[in-house]
Amino acid sequence: MENKTIVVIGATGSQGKGVVNSLVNEGAFNVRAVTRNLEKYSGKANEAVYADLNDLHSLEDAFKDAYGVFVVTNFWEGADEIAQGKNAVEAAKATGVQHFIWSTLPDVESISNGEFDVPHFTNKSKVDALVKNAGFKYSTFVQAPFYYQNLVGRLAPQAKQDGTTGWTLSIDPTKKVIHWSDINDMGKVVAGAFSQPEKAGNGNYLSLATELNSFNDILEAYKRHGKEYSFSQVPAEVFSTFFEGAKEMAEMFGYWEKYTYMGPGSERRIEAAKEIATSELVTFDVWIDQQ
Repeated sequence: MENKTIVVIGATGSQGKGVVNSLVNEGAFNVRAVTRNLEKYSGKANEAVYADLNDLHSLEDAFKDAYGVFVVTNFWEGADEIAQGKNAVEAAKATGVQHFIWSTLPDVESISNGEFDVPHFTNKSKVDALVKNAGFKYSTFVQAPFYYQNLVGRLAPQAKQDGTTGWTLSIDPTKKVIHWSDINDMGKVVAGAFSQPEKAGNGNYLSLATELNSFNDILEAYKRHGKEYSFSQVPAEVFSTFFEGAKEMAEMFGYWEKYTYMGPGSERRIEAAKEIATSELVTFDVWIDQQ
């Protein structure tokens, strides 16, 4: 019997790369990577095709003969995530896709009654209804966590004026509100959902969160591995001036402090993700060791 084809949008990105790798490791699927730079693709997918989330027809071509699709959008690239999500849903419906997995995030606007404005969370959540109403045979919503990788990327520790290296953020370092994981582990959850659609494809929400930590927990973990970092808390209005996009992050930290990253009542969604994952999730301690 021929392996079912799974299309992975954003196959070269943080989430998509892990999804491709986990699906390939399962050996039960034909994995089709979608990229806007086909000539640069060097991942493990069985095949790679060009498509752009802003171009409906290119998506229809990419989704042809596919059983399932995994779709993720990137706010930080300036994407209109609602429009892109709509295009992906329309293309999947037009081509007969049976299992649609959407990478979403909590609806901060609803959770906080408009107190916090975090578009890169809320805009993704607004696509959820489009997916639910499309009538796919199977649909799954995966919620991505804060990535361990952010600490060597966008939020890497910086040299400070006092001679230490560390973080200056607008979040209380004592509060255990950070749901986070190795982002490559998103692939284990997605592969599990595609493998067990009867269990995870009924509009289920799967929240990837290996640990729930405070920033002090993070500092302690690094200390155990011989790395000393400092932490300074600053008011949100000060942090908002640090760099382009900092205001969005200050709003996000405010939301985390009040509601946690995954929001109220997330325990069941987190457990569901761990149960469906194809293998154990990587702890922060193990991840540090691998760096």
